[in-house]
Amino acid sequence: MEEKTIVGIASAAGGGIGIIRVSGSESMKIVDSIFHPGKFNNEENEALIDKSYLQQQKSHTIHYGFIIDGNNEVVDEVMVSVMKAPATYTREDVVEINCHGGNYILQRVMQLLLEKGAFLAEPGEFTKRAFLNGRIDLSQAEAVMKMISSKNEFALQSAVKQLEGSVSKYIQQIREQILYEMGRIESALDDPEHYDLTGYSDELFDKTEQQIVSLQRLLDRFENGRMKSEGINTVIVGKPNAGKSSLMNILLDEDRAIVTDIAGTTRDALQESVRLGGLMLNLIDTAGIHNTEDTVEKIGVDRAKQYIEQADFILFVVDGSEEWSDEDEQIIPLIAQKKGVILLNKADLKAKVSEQLLKDKLSWDTIAFSNETKQGLQQLEQYITDKFERGDLQFNDQICLTSIRHKNAVMQAVNALHRVEQSIKDGMPEDFFTIDLMEAYQQLGLINGDTATEDLVNKIFEEFCMGK
Repeated sequence: MEEKTIVGIASAAGGGIGIIRVSGSESMKIVDSIFHPGKFNNEENEALIDKSYLQQQKSHTIHYGFIIDGNNEVVDEVMVSVMKAPATYTREDVVEINCHGGNYILQRVMQLLLEKGAFLAEPGEFTKRAFLNGRIDLSQAEAVMKMISSKNEFALQSAVKQLEGSVSKYIQQIREQILYEMGRIESALDDPEHYDLTGYSDELFDKTEQQIVSLQRLLDRFENGRMKSEGINTVIVGKPNAGKSSLMNILLDEDRAIVTDIAGTTRDALQESVRLGGLMLNLIDTAGIHNTEDTVEKIGVDRAKQYIEQADFILFVVDGSEEWSDEDEQIIPLIAQKKGVILLNKADLKAKVSEQLLKDKLSWDTIAFSNETKQGLQQLEQYITDKFERGDLQFNDQICLTSIRHKNAVMQAVNALHRVEQSIKDGMPEDFFTIDLMEAYQQLGLINGDTATEDLVNKIFEEFCMGK
């Protein structure tokens, strides 16, 4: 069955120019039916309008004219781009109408196109067609969605690299190696006179181990890739009234958290995102950690501890105007194995906690800070930027997985390759190896879509279109 010709608004709302994209075999015919090239006099007979103008034009050309409704009235003055298959985004004939950006105008033009036989595109359907028509693979299609939803420079860079095929090429190389080994085994089983597998098991074991190492590198970098794409989960911790909520308000530059002199104001976690240079921090302000009999406070403290376990980075706020306390002390073992920085708060007051004491307690750097004067704010911003650009987490050109779907596929492939190694150790016949080699091959194929089912493809596009 021939694919329907689809139409959708391809530009963001509110701009001076709005773009309507039409894709499919009937796209030029449909747009021709409402487009008048060049100047237009509404007293002309409609029959004089050339209904095949765009169909006669060369690919990748742009044309000035007017959109005309059924009453031979002008709807808008436009520029129309003609792009012929297969050198288009969807590998179908594509026409893009550049209208004025008012919502009413765009909807009028859209309605005319629908009346002439186009179908309203589903969210993400242009990219889905690009995948189905072989222009991009599934990993690259996901990268397009990630580019659109990027919230920081690192997320955008990561998505661009994925769109360029960095993940696909890495995975495809390993799949080709696996396929070669399966072919070699099958050939030997079918024609043992000409293919000798003597000593092959040891050779396959070494190759499988190399493939596991290559895939494990991707898994090891997954958290790095996730932070690039989704932001750094940054948890603000400290005892009650240390200044955690004030710090969050300062970083957000708004009064998001309630701040009072009463200890224990924050009883649940508050979450907001803030852009810091090229980074996106997912800030979490937690309840002050201390022993309490208050049921609600206790729940807040327990949640704070859970967030600490899941944190990528910790901002440990210490009230420098008070003596080091048991409440401060009980936080140390909770965060000792995490990455973070100590903010010695209330630096505008007389210090009762020294940086040396903090260094003895926790091997983190300390920044003298003041919520009142904002002393140390620029230093903190620079510290976090340096930490994640050139420090503990290298946001470099390494290939990273950013999707939990990709991670799960790679994990399943690694497990299958480990089973191949175990079969070799157990002295199993060579045909046993192909079972798990095929499993690894198919699992990796889910990443670029080679072995993805229609249901999986539909699910992926539905999830991205809903912003998941």
